[in-house]
Amino acid sequence: MKSAQSVRIAILDLYDGQANQGMRCIREIINLWGEEHNVETVYDVFDVRKELQFPDFSYNVYISSGGPGSPLESKGSEWDNAYMQWLAGIEQFNLRAEPSQTKKVFFICHSFQLACRHYGVGNVCKRKSTSFGVFPVHMLEAGVEEGIFEGLKDPFFAVDSRDYQVVEPNLTQLNLMGGEILAIEKERPHVPYERAIMAIRFNKHFIGTQFHPEADAIGMSMYLQRDDKKQAVIQEHGEAKWKSMIEQLQDPDKIMYTYSRILPNFLTESAINFVY
Repeated sequence: MKSAQSVRIAILDLYDGQANQGMRCIREIINLWGEEHNVETVYDVFDVRKELQFPDFSYNVYISSGGPGSPLESKGSEWDNAYMQWLAGIEQFNLRAEPSQTKKVFFICHSFQLACRHYGVGNVCKRKSTSFGVFPVHMLEAGVEEGIFEGLKDPFFAVDSRDYQVVEPNLTQLNLMGGEILAIEKERPHVPYERAIMAIRFNKHFIGTQFHPEADAIGMSMYLQRDDKKQAVIQEHGEAKWKSMIEQLQDPDKIMYTYSRILPNFLTESAINFVY
């Protein structure tokens, strides 16, 4: 692709001021994608929770980040209400816009859970224990056909970091929206819990994952080797689990495979109308 104009990207930061690797990874993916496709990328970051900052509808692409805390307890708060109003605004814009001018949104982890709660497409609830590590993600039939997943194996591997989950899908609501479940978490026959929904296409313009597709091996490895995080993982899951996570991060067919495909595929799909 050659640039017809710069692609403008809005990043909605839901980290509430907490230190994280996610925002760095999102920026790096955008920069690498622009270089690979010879497209000028311009992005702005909006602090949703602390500053109540939201992008207008002049951007070409929107990425809404992960973040800390409960996707349930924030309901009714000022920032949560404003986020849902912004989301409704994007929906209304897309209904009026020409097909070539519609805006696409990617929801990551916490943002994904908020969207699921907002649209009522599943039961958002607290997990019995924290899910943290590198796990296989299994595609459903719709996921195999999904352009965002192009180039991925089934299952593929992703970084999971969450205390909450989306389970018990409301398929009637999803069908009404034109949505589909794309992927679910690994099967756990030894525990009596329903498998969580890991990716949904909400409609033609909105898509999201409950895992972190932006996570890279270097950042995750540094994070896990911090003394506090290392001890926390060992205390919660044991030293063998910590060592296994470090080893998996070094496997090029796992985390970096996912990192190099999902968000880059989303950017390509989203920007196709703005570049030639």
